Amino acid sequence: MAVFVTFPLVSRFDESDWKYMPNPLNSTPRASGESDLRWAAIVARDPHGSFFFSVKTTGVYCRPACPARLPKREHVHFYATASEAQRAGFRPCKRCKPDQPPLWEQNAARIAAACRLIEEAPELPALGDLASRVGLSAYYFHRLFKSITGLTPKAYATANRTNRLRRHLSRDITVTQAIYDAGYNSNGRFYGDANSLLGMTPSNFRAGGIRTNIRFAIGNCSLGAILVAQSERGICAILLGDSANQLKQNLREQFPHAELISGDKGFADLVDKVIAFVEHPASGLELPLDIRGTAFQQRVWQALRKIPFGKKLSYSELARNIGSPQSTRAVAQACAANTLAVAIPCHRVVRSDGALSGYRWGIDRKQELLKREASE
Repeated sequence: MAVFVTFPLVSRFDESDWKYMPNPLNSTPRASGESDLRWAAIVARDPHGSFFFSVKTTGVYCRPACPARLPKREHVHFYATASEAQRAGFRPCKRCKPDQPPLWEQNAARIAAACRLIEEAPELPALGDLASRVGLSAYYFHRLFKSITGLTPKAYATANRTNRLRRHLSRDITVTQAIYDAGYNSNGRFYGDANSLLGMTPSNFRAGGIRTNIRFAIGNCSLGAILVAQSERGICAILLGDSANQLKQNLREQFPHAELISGDKGFADLVDKVIAFVEHPASGLELPLDIRGTAFQQRVWQALRKIPFGKKLSYSELARNIGSPQSTRAVAQACAANTLAVAIPCHRVVRSDGALSGYRWGIDRKQELLKREASE
């Protein structure tokens, strides 16, 4: 199946973007059950816990994730803050440094600083230089950057440069000047990537995409009304709904500047293939796809297409599969942004407890798709 990747966008990353959900272990314990939970966090060296504990026999206080040898339970006392432990007469551990910001917060600040360096540089700095500027090794920096932002430093730089190009193309300057202002060294280097970066030529983009043609047709399947749209690159939308008029409006919102053209009789054959795939998903869809989304969405959607037929994953499992375990919420948002129903099988993603959650085209359709896959 041919796949065309377009529109690699990225939003500005700040250290505040990387936060943990509230942790029940972070509150002051009022019952033995809560103390037991905190002790379990210490045993597991949980990096998410923000409480502190002291060890009577050593005179130090630590974070739950401290790598030091596990103390005996009877020697441990819990504190909500580091200052409480210090007032009790304990000194900070030299290994986990509980008197300093937690490691995840320090790392988020480092990656935010690296993002600013990338955004301000005319070209992507060398990986080693970026890592050195934020005080990390190149290997650890690359892995950490990807786990926090969901992108590699190079992908972040490419997306940032594309955003810059879009802004410059909207100004009253020549296309050539916009290309150089965005950080490209030559016209030739840019035009080799123009379609994948903008989804069209720079002149068409400047004109609002008005010369981009998208053919479409609306039919019916067992899941209701279905709209199939195709650009020059491949199928760019498969939409499900109850109303043909609403589906056409959804397509217009997705491609506000394109010229929408009703498909002819030959196009109906393509729609029939898509409908057959919806009715019998085990048959597969051997048609080129024109997948448009942000750089992070691209990664999520490609991972979705790797979920085996008839299988399901949780949002957290999918986040781990793309190497970004802290991005569960962003993964869910990327699933919701998918406009290629069934072809990109976001219906195969469920909650951690196995329950069905939001689906762009309705929970009932999601349930029916999973039922069909389980029976084929």
